[in-house]
Amino acid sequence: MKIQRHKYLAQLESMMHTDFVKIITGIRRCGKSYLLFTLFTDFLLERGVDASHIIKVSLDSFSNRKLRKPEELYSFLDSQVKDSEMYYFLLDEIQLVPDFAEILNEFLRRGNVDLYVTGSNAKLLSKDIITEFRGRGYEIKMYPLAFSEYMSAFDGTIQKGLDQYMVYGGLPQLFDFPTEEQKSQFLKTLFNETYLRDIKERYAIRNDDDLEELMDLVSSNISCLTNPNKLASTFKSVKKSDISYETVKKYLEYLEDAFIIKKATRYDIKGKKYIGTPFKYYFADLGLRNARLNFRQIERTHLMENLIYNELLYRGFNVDVGVVPVRSVNSEGKQQRTQLEIDFVCNQGSKRYYVQSAYSLPTPDKVEQEEASLRKAGDFFKRIVVTGDDIVISRNEYGITTMSIYDFLLNENSLEL
Repeated sequence: MKIQRHKYLAQLESMMHTDFVKIITGIRRCGKSYLLFTLFTDFLLERGVDASHIIKVSLDSFSNRKLRKPEELYSFLDSQVKDSEMYYFLLDEIQLVPDFAEILNEFLRRGNVDLYVTGSNAKLLSKDIITEFRGRGYEIKMYPLAFSEYMSAFDGTIQKGLDQYMVYGGLPQLFDFPTEEQKSQFLKTLFNETYLRDIKERYAIRNDDDLEELMDLVSSNISCLTNPNKLASTFKSVKKSDISYETVKKYLEYLEDAFIIKKATRYDIKGKKYIGTPFKYYFADLGLRNARLNFRQIERTHLMENLIYNELLYRGFNVDVGVVPVRSVNSEGKQQRTQLEIDFVCNQGSKRYYVQSAYSLPTPDKVEQEEASLRKAGDFFKRIVVTGDDIVISRNEYGITTMSIYDFLLNENSLEL
């Protein structure tokens, strides 16, 4: 099955023949190799590029293991350039090659080599690597299938599609498994045998019980405010473990570096400043999160919030958790300061949107509760409530737009409606 990834293909096309290494990053199995080796290769061939000028190397392949040595890779690539026509180097999992930046910089100096690489580790774009590229690396962040991409291949209603998507996520390989049992087994095996094993091997983690427990805690608490201190305290009180704050913080960073989870920081909207702690964690893929918990905790409220967060990242927004400080008078006549939360503050250039996730809005009181923080934001940026209810898009007297999750996900311009 050929699933188009138009957004990423358009980004690659726009950067063709520029003096940058195009670096596609993202969680393993999200489709980076398919994007380069199938979709982009087909695009190049359709543009009339000779197949002999498209050099594809899968560095995680056993047959190419010798090319993980910098000298071997350089020698091989150098031998492929036989004339002055443009060559396209497509290198998958480049982080497996030590000192790869030096090799890529060497080919950047040539006028007839266009470089495209993928990587599954955020360290690929660490400060040291960026320094070595001297500003000549361009990152394209790739995610599992967005819901609109998922539905392009799903044979069923959008309601059924969303149900499946919230449980099993958007990894493209899921379409190879016809039964729910097979999907579940695939995700559980992938999480344990690929993602966690990668982390354990990369960081030489021997006593992995704490890492496993931490994964369970984070999986159980998506969209909830937390921090390493709170998680360490939970270990001590519930798990009877003496794991330190430093270790918890380090393990969380490992999971972020592998693109498994993403941290959303809180932002004081009125004070216009970031709040250091606590923050929220979201999973890059809902299916992996559910698989980690053996599909026991399918809380639609939290899953929908995570889904909206992922969609906003897919659309290219920088996303924070909004905090609105509010002063009020309590029953004793004393002033008190409270904080209301806006689920997502979304920024893209000069654009800003406030987005609230509300799985259901059954009563006027619930509507008022969900809109309270949006009404108190104190500025004129667009405010949207996304609900799981199947409703018609509407805008109230406060200027707040309410739309269904289906309209939000399936219309790439939904925030402008």
